[in-house]
Amino acid sequence: MLGTEICRSFLELSSFRGYHDFVNHHRSRHKLAPLASHSSMASASLLRPDPPRVIDSHLHVWASPQQAAEKFPYFPGQEPTLPGHAEYLLECMTEADVDGALIVQPINHKFDHSYVTSVLKQYPSKFLGCCLVNPDEDGKGLNDLVNLVSKDGYRAVRFNPYLWPSGELMTNEVGKAMFAKAGELGAPVSFMCMKGLDLHVSEIEELCTQFPSTIVLLDHLGFCKPPKNREEEQIFSKLLYLSRFPQVYVKFSALFRVSRQSYPYEDLRDNLLRLITTYGANRVMWGSDFPYVAPECGYGNSKIAALQLMEKLQLTPSEKEWVMGRTAYQIFNSRWGC
Repeated sequence: MLGTEICRSFLELSSFRGYHDFVNHHRSRHKLAPLASHSSMASASLLRPDPPRVIDSHLHVWASPQQAAEKFPYFPGQEPTLPGHAEYLLECMTEADVDGALIVQPINHKFDHSYVTSVLKQYPSKFLGCCLVNPDEDGKGLNDLVNLVSKDGYRAVRFNPYLWPSGELMTNEVGKAMFAKAGELGAPVSFMCMKGLDLHVSEIEELCTQFPSTIVLLDHLGFCKPPKNREEEQIFSKLLYLSRFPQVYVKFSALFRVSRQSYPYEDLRDNLLRLITTYGANRVMWGSDFPYVAPECGYGNSKIAALQLMEKLQLTPSEKEWVMGRTAYQIFNSRWGC
């Protein structure tokens, strides 16, 4: 039935002439998609009386050059070209009225999580952490994952397929062991498909099928840009079809990476509409991709762009609230700022 509903949504999108015609038609029957049933999601989180909070679901921090020289070295060859220290981030978040964020371990420190861990401990009411898994064949990465989640308090893990040994897939023995363990620990797994979702979608599907209790986060719309030909449309359809797995969520993040236009990235309107239609607003979450966003449009404008796109789509206040923060609250069962 879900596949039929998705296909019906695709046909509706192609048959209506304007965005607002579709939204108005859809409004009469559109409801939030069913929530995934995972032990890490307390149902009480849906009933919180808290005022809406804005949560950035995807950003990075790394040590300043001085901090790197003294205590938190960069991984050789991965020295950053942009400032990305925590104090700079906090200034940007304050100016943009962003309440909390999920920090994703940056490649600049690779598997050395000491700097991000120090930030998480220093600002526990502001940040949660997403660690970067080490997929080396020696299996050490599994123990590291357990320690980072169980001892250091990381709440999610990231799979970067380009760190797997040459010729290996994320569905190898090591990958499946880490994916399963993440689910056992209640830590969502995010996927960074920078070279194209189509290269990795079969792996994601296999993992979701075999381990349905592990929550999945797709970074940056799966790196799918607005389709401009049949091949790209097919790839975007694969992103939408992943919604058949109730454990899959999508980050509407790094808009500057997935748009073909400059700020305010208006060509993403249709992509967002199709995500909301297929997944439901409670499975979509905004993210900035700080600090990379800073020289592109600025941190605050990344939030404004998302809000403007939702306004043009005439999303309800509730739908906006889900995308801008409540989805992240639901996934992590957390109260940033409390």
